[in-house]
Amino acid sequence: MTLATPNKNTKFLRDLLDRELTFSDNGTEVGSINYISKSPKYFIRAKALQKESFLPFLTEETAVPIRPQVFVDYNLKEGDILISKDSNIGEVVILDKDLPNHTISGALYKLPITKNKYYILAFLKHNHFRKQLDLLVPKGSTIRHAKTLFLDCKIPFPNQKNKDEVILYVELLMQAIIDKEKEIRNKHQQILQKIEKELLENQKDNEFEYEKPTFNEIKKVGRLDIGLYSIEFKKLDFLFKNYKYGFFRLKDKGYRAVRGPNLAVSVIGITVYSNEKKDNFYNLVQPTDLSEFGTIQTERYFGNKKKLPLLKQGDIIFGAEGNIGKCFVICNKLDNTITNYHGMSITNDKNSSLIERIFVGMFILFLRKKDFFNFYAVGGQGGSFGKEKTENLIIPNFPKTKQKEIASLYHNPVKYPQNLNLKNFLEEDKKWNKKTGIIEIDKSMKQIKKHLNSLLNKIVNDKKIELSFDFLYRKN
Repeated sequence: MTLATPNKNTKFLRDLLDRELTFSDNGTEVGSINYISKSPKYFIRAKALQKESFLPFLTEETAVPIRPQVFVDYNLKEGDILISKDSNIGEVVILDKDLPNHTISGALYKLPITKNKYYILAFLKHNHFRKQLDLLVPKGSTIRHAKTLFLDCKIPFPNQKNKDEVILYVELLMQAIIDKEKEIRNKHQQILQKIEKELLENQKDNEFEYEKPTFNEIKKVGRLDIGLYSIEFKKLDFLFKNYKYGFFRLKDKGYRAVRGPNLAVSVIGITVYSNEKKDNFYNLVQPTDLSEFGTIQTERYFGNKKKLPLLKQGDIIFGAEGNIGKCFVICNKLDNTITNYHGMSITNDKNSSLIERIFVGMFILFLRKKDFFNFYAVGGQGGSFGKEKTENLIIPNFPKTKQKEIASLYHNPVKYPQNLNLKNFLEEDKKWNKKTGIIEIDKSMKQIKKHLNSLLNKIVNDKKIELSFDFLYRKN
């Protein structure tokens, strides 16, 4: 089987490489026996490459510390493209920084590409490339292996007169998406650092002393297989309670945790799902749809006759099961948006400011980063964080100026630049990214991704492309 396309101006990926792919471009398996708890050297696994992102997602699970003796240096530099040949076959990312202390899994190849790098990368993440690879890789095995069959996939090129400008246009949009992903991660890191700095620099004179749990404490908690008695949790709890400006529990300020509706057919009847926005459909945001940075990664919609409880501006979507601690603050009005039973909305009927609600959401993300919720999930609890626990979360009472400083990194509407062209777009877009918040950057990134996908479809189908940035001013 082959994938027939109207555009015949194509090149095999192998012919677009700077040189022939060699064994030295393929990563090395170190074996789990070489995984250790701490090390200056790390092993990047295939799961660091994710569909939603153009950048690698490096965590404790995806970048594992290994024994330095088995480290192989692949000279990983900013701008290098990695592709997976196993498990998540064909998944691709570009490195956003040098990684001198990281090696790559045997499931990954580092592609030697310099010419039209961002144009090729755009197509490597496009459905056209995935469809081709899916046809080339044999089916039927438990884990499919692509070997180097991805080199036999074709990359289409534009045919119109100004084809060089079209390629440049695609590359600029691709670079803008990468810049926005970088800036979202950068601002998220700034938020976490500001919260930690404020806590550490404003402690009372009390000193932490670890005490073993009393019988009454164990009786109150009602469990033994839990991390609440550990020295790590006690230190974290002390840091919050010893903050010199005090703290509050969410329920003390009128915050309520409300479970999303059960969307089972037996409860709400027949439901029609869609990946495209449709009139009178609900917008479904589940905890699994949320990123680590407080944004929505996947948008889905469904139609149902029932009148379901809607989320409103200022609500915090909170992952209560599985993805505990992931959250998204609704900063702008959303139409017909709901979450499901695995998520909660932390809402407040009192007149609390949007800035305070954003700060609460950012502090929850800080708790997740500090593994706070894992202390509750030790030993078969099922990965759940209930209504009572959520409403009793301790939030340090940061000064309003500090809350605003943190909130503005997440939500800060700034007018987008005008009169953009091929020469000034990337620089003006970067300047705007620096000024605005994560929510605004994410929205513009989604606009660019949607437009880029449409452009690539047009190239595949040999249709004319207009070089314009007007799409950035349209309302979604």
